[in-house]
Amino acid sequence: MSRRSPVKPLAIAAGIGMALWLAASLLTGRREPWDDSAYWVIVYPLAIVASATLGFAFPERPKLLAFVLFAAQFAAMCVRNGEVGNLWPLGLALFAILALPGAVAAQLAARLSKRSAR
Repeated sequence: MSRRSPVKPLAIAAGIGMALWLAASLLTGRREPWDDSAYWVIVYPLAIVASATLGFAFPERPKLLAFVLFAAQFAAMCVRNGEVGNLWPLGLALFAILALPGAVAAQLAARLSKRSAR
């Protein structure tokens, strides 16, 4: 079995992450949507579901896709705010922590995908 190029799934993960953050910003009217409960009730669960979906569709590197999805939210935050900010290491670390449930969901979905392919 040949390995697929990782570019397409990584680009999809990044696009979803950025879209989720920017949509949440529009929805909440906040520069940083995670300051609003709508992020935690709507957007964060959607990001985890998206991670699982990506893991199922592209089971080669499922955890990486989840981390890219959440790193893209960080990138979207920087673009939206027009700056990286002096607390960027803390923000990036928080997104890495937030990605952990998504990485687990993506890994489980990838296992399910591989089993169903057999």
